[in-house]
Amino acid sequence: MISIIIQTLLISVSVSMDAFAVSIGKGLTVSKVRTQDAIKTGLWFGGFQALFPLLGYFAASAFSSYVTEFDHWIIFGLLVFIGGNMVHEAFEEPEENAKETPQFDWKHMLPLAVACSIDAFAVGVSLAFMKTNIIFAVTCIGIVTGLFSAAGLYIGRVFGARWQQPSQIAGGVVLILIGLKVLLEHLGIIAF
Repeated sequence: MISIIIQTLLISVSVSMDAFAVSIGKGLTVSKVRTQDAIKTGLWFGGFQALFPLLGYFAASAFSSYVTEFDHWIIFGLLVFIGGNMVHEAFEEPEENAKETPQFDWKHMLPLAVACSIDAFAVGVSLAFMKTNIIFAVTCIGIVTGLFSAAGLYIGRVFGARWQQPSQIAGGVVLILIGLKVLLEHLGIIAF
């Protein structure tokens, strides 16, 4: 039970790293971070990061009975793909951040929130196969992402971009390691 909670928290932190990196980028564009902008950022990113895994979970639950024999490979493949993509994108971030704007209205935040949450849909698919408590998982993902996003705005303003790339790389590596752990457990190589 404790390992599932820790695993869910690690997934939450890892999934939030895209939104954290984008929030740092947004923080670079403002001269002063207003509390209302930090709250908006946290709600946009946290809300969508909670919604997309829920959608992925229900989509996967519809066909999970057909894939139980190889679900561990699906979990492994999805988490390695998402984690690898996060690490890859970490090296492309400077060009993307140059396009960030200081606006926090829905026209600017909605596309960012959706773009950062697409990977979370695949995480939701993985959560369905891992038999995780989805309410706990999406609540945890939403809260962690919201907090990281709000903090990222302040960090971007104060410290600049130096935390952006390492946080995204760390998030990707953690997802890859969780995928590997699930695969090795199912194959009987390790036991947790």
